[in-house]
Amino acid sequence: MQNDLITGKPMRLMIGFTLPILIGNIIQQFYYVIDAIIVGRLLGMNELAAVGSTGSLTFLVIGWIIGITGGFAIVIAQRFGANDREGVKHYTAMSGYLCFLMALIMTVGLLCANKWILTIMNTPEEIYEDTYRFIRVIYIGLAANIAYNMLASTLRALGDSRTPLYFLALSSIINIILDLLFIGVFSMGVAGAGYATVISQAIASILCFIYMIKKYPLLRLKRAEVYFSRTSAIKLIKMGVPMGLQFSITAIGTMIVQAALNGLGPVYIASYAACGRIQNIITQPFPSLGASLATFVGQNTGAGRLDRVKEGVRANLILTMICCVFSMVVILVFGDVLVRLFVTENIAEVVEKSRIFFYSVVIVYPALGLIFVYRNALQGLGYGLLPMMGGIFELIARVLVILTLAVPLGYLGVCIANPVAWLLALVPLIPAYYYRIHRLQQTAVGRI
Repeated sequence: MQNDLITGKPMRLMIGFTLPILIGNIIQQFYYVIDAIIVGRLLGMNELAAVGSTGSLTFLVIGWIIGITGGFAIVIAQRFGANDREGVKHYTAMSGYLCFLMALIMTVGLLCANKWILTIMNTPEEIYEDTYRFIRVIYIGLAANIAYNMLASTLRALGDSRTPLYFLALSSIINIILDLLFIGVFSMGVAGAGYATVISQAIASILCFIYMIKKYPLLRLKRAEVYFSRTSAIKLIKMGVPMGLQFSITAIGTMIVQAALNGLGPVYIASYAACGRIQNIITQPFPSLGASLATFVGQNTGAGRLDRVKEGVRANLILTMICCVFSMVVILVFGDVLVRLFVTENIAEVVEKSRIFFYSVVIVYPALGLIFVYRNALQGLGYGLLPMMGGIFELIARVLVILTLAVPLGYLGVCIANPVAWLLALVPLIPAYYYRIHRLQQTAVGRI
């Protein structure tokens, strides 16, 4: 079988597997930045604030999707590492069934709850309608997002991290073109940005599906192979749901932060949104390395190679710390310049607020990087609930900071919620990884 990660030097494999994921994630984040620039410059600061205020909401929804499809892919990766072709086919088919059901439930539920969610998040009146129109379009197109993430996760589970990159790059290019067309030419406002996102994701998912069927005979499922198994569904859910919940729990914390931020006004919201977009690009090596580690650990766990699991985690730690130093330098040197790209009004005030944001978080980037290392290592080992504890600790930290510091410190209190959350998330994750890897090694020795 090709594309396996169970042979070769872990460091070299990690770099080779991560680079396409990293490039794809950066391309996607660049789209988000360009999208924000287009909205901010063509429509105005209030419209940028409207799109930016949905960041925590989209993180809640998209994070759940990425988490649960990534969890399904861990099971597929373990079957692939064990050279179980029938298992790969079966769990791929089961993932499709569960994703279809998820798309139906999420689309209907979120559309019905849209206004209620925006109200409890304290969305300012001057940006409420634009916020509602934008996020409504995103909800309508959730099926396309779910389809792409499931297909991309399945390809990565088989060791192919390059193909999702190609389709993601194409999707981002289409997205930018449609942004300019819908907003600049057809004057569709912020809803145009939403339609551009949904259409481009739909195109990417269709092309990805066609490629998979042609390129991978292993994924050409026959009618007899797509049977539904309650036992297999439960196994996928046990792995996928905790991973989805871990993103969602974190997102709930960011929604609480966003609600506090919304009370400060559009300038603060726009500044926070711009800084968030920039930070998401600069820190993309962390989730990219984490995604590659999850697949690496999943395949080697399936093959019974715990020695390689430990080597892979060590290699990932080294690469993550190198990326942390790079991210910190870029933010401190170029942060002001990058923020100025987003706005044409209140520039001085937005830059001033951005410095508060960046100086609050940059020193804690190593903690953020470690979260992705240990969380994804645990997921690759097959543990779904333990990584979720990190998300719970993040939520607790954000709530405590907002309740105690948001009023006396204002914008600074909102900004430091994230770094405090990152630090607290490591409390359960690091001990859990070393305890579990030690227990697994003891079990393996006992079988000899």
